[in-house]
Amino acid sequence: MTTQRDMHEPAEPVSSTVRAGDLEVGFIDEGDGVPLVLVHGGESDRTQFATLRARLGAGIRAVSYDQRDSGITVNPPVPYTLGVLADDLVALLDALGLGSAHLLGTSFGGAVAQHVALRHPERVASLVLVATTPSFAMGSEAIDELLYMSHEERQNAVGDFFFTPEGQAEQRARPVRTLTARTPEQGVRRHDVARQHEVRDRLGEIAAPTLIVHGTQDRLAPYAGAVLMERRIPNAELRSIEGGRHGIAVEFADTIARWVREFLLTPARP
Repeated sequence: MTTQRDMHEPAEPVSSTVRAGDLEVGFIDEGDGVPLVLVHGGESDRTQFATLRARLGAGIRAVSYDQRDSGITVNPPVPYTLGVLADDLVALLDALGLGSAHLLGTSFGGAVAQHVALRHPERVASLVLVATTPSFAMGSEAIDELLYMSHEERQNAVGDFFFTPEGQAEQRARPVRTLTARTPEQGVRRHDVARQHEVRDRLGEIAAPTLIVHGTQDRLAPYAGAVLMERRIPNAELRSIEGGRHGIAVEFADTIARWVREFLLTPARP
């Protein structure tokens, strides 16, 4: 089993905002090299990636940003779709002067990344899909269990969903913030969008080279979804973390960062 024992979260780089479409988007832009956009999960924000970002190393420009109803992004208080979130990411690329970028999405962020690859294939150099799913229906019972909790209840329960027993012990010793607070209205809009996600029959349309990274004991995004994505996405590779749960991007950040570097910086990679 791949192991990782240091989940200490380093100081987060300075955040900025940029006008992207009709949004004022909060983002963190750090490093030089190939552009990699980090797309956060459903209950997180741009700061989710502090642990992973610190391990990516030279040659990668890592940009994380706040989706609608997240962090410091300012958006209209109206419902939206996964297609809108995909278009928002492309508007951010435009605002940053990026014709294309590699996308790394975790959990719900992986769903957003899949929709970007389907709606805007020319803007996606490659995909890294971490602990995500091609369909909300896969794992919906566990997801609903978590979503229907209050923020405080979710904070208390998240350890068992996200980390192995060894990872939970490390989390207690060196806490890493995994969830962000939202208003009830923001939470409803986010949860409604999550339930829209269904691309199992469209995976064959994803043209971007794709690295899938998944824990075999993930309740929120069952491992069967990762296997399905590898089988149906034409140019996909699955790397498994035996026993890993939903928070592998934190608990196994060293391993995942190494795999991401290999994937992005191989000479033949776009």
